[in-house]
Amino acid sequence: MSTPIYERALGSDFARLQPELQEYFSLAPGSGRYGVGEGVFDVVGCRQQWLRPLLRLTGREEAFFPEYGERIPFRIENHAHLDPFGRSSLTARREIHFPGRTRLFHDTTSLDDSGNKPGLVDYVGRYRRLATDLNLSVTADGRLRGASEASRLFLGPLRIPLPAALDAKAYAEQWWDPSGGSHGKHRIQVKVIQPQLGLVLVYAGSFDYRLRLYPGRPAGQGHLPGYALPERWESRV
Repeated sequence: MSTPIYERALGSDFARLQPELQEYFSLAPGSGRYGVGEGVFDVVGCRQQWLRPLLRLTGREEAFFPEYGERIPFRIENHAHLDPFGRSSLTARREIHFPGRTRLFHDTTSLDDSGNKPGLVDYVGRYRRLATDLNLSVTADGRLRGASEASRLFLGPLRIPLPAALDAKAYAEQWWDPSGGSHGKHRIQVKVIQPQLGLVLVYAGSFDYRLRLYPGRPAGQGHLPGYALPERWESRV
């Protein structure tokens, strides 16, 4: 079984993560297991009302959405697999249950080992048209922090790097809270900030997480359930 991509990217720092986070990020292709998280976002969506009509135009991408709410239930599934190009990857599929409408938000994070040091590239949305590099770090108390770096759009044959003035940056932090509930909970907070528009998207909340066996025969390294497949894959970085 291959090494989990977050362990590859973090190297020796992976062992500094809280044990519960190490388990969360331990999925690897061919393990026969996938992860399921269920919880509540204290806040989720776009707080700026004037920006919501613009985000409504991007709804079909299943990456950004115009709704905003508090105490919103959600579910996430994590699937480790090899993508069609042979890269070790982790696909996350989120269901956010706003009143009267469920929004999907999903991405595939793939290992890029073409450089001197293994890194992660995140392909966002239903069509995987937006890609960004991830910069990971571990805090002194074992939390995982991530920040997006250079982003680019893939429009047909075009690869369009986004200039700094247009690029939205995502800042994430995830940790284990032993005081959450009777047995503790995972917590996450994410902000997406665009220099010209300000805060585009925010979500923060807590959830329970468990690993499940794939039903039927053990899954191969390339296995990804049909409902988690994107409309298209992207090999370019």
